[in-house]
Amino acid sequence: MPLVDLIDETFVVAPRAEVAARVADRSAWRSWWPDLVLAVTEDRGLKGVRWSVTGPLVGTSEIWLEPFADGVVLHYYLRADPAGGFRGHRAGERLRRRHALAWKRVAHALKDEMEAGRTTGLPRAP
Repeated sequence: MPLVDLIDETFVVAPRAEVAARVADRSAWRSWWPDLVLAVTEDRGLKGVRWSVTGPLVGTSEIWLEPFADGVVLHYYLRADPAGGFRGHRAGERLRRRHALAWKRVAHALKDEMEAGRTTGLPRAP
């Protein structure tokens, strides 16, 4: 099992195609993961993107977009090990937590962007 094994789900009230277009926007990736180098291994269109990851972490990552109700569940996976090898349980936990918190900031910013103008608790406007 990789030292960093993140799984996250965030519900976004927005059309799947709009979220998919944002996820596919390569210019956003550098700001989302500034320390990681991503190479697309599978562009899944409306279903999301899979990457190989290099840099300080080596492994794989994925965003899978699952239609749900009037939006999409943004599933995020990061499975990777430190490039320098195993550094102990505590160091691994700090690394995992840092990436988890960084991803949540990205996911919430994306949610805010995609849901701009929508009243909380109400369905999106047609």
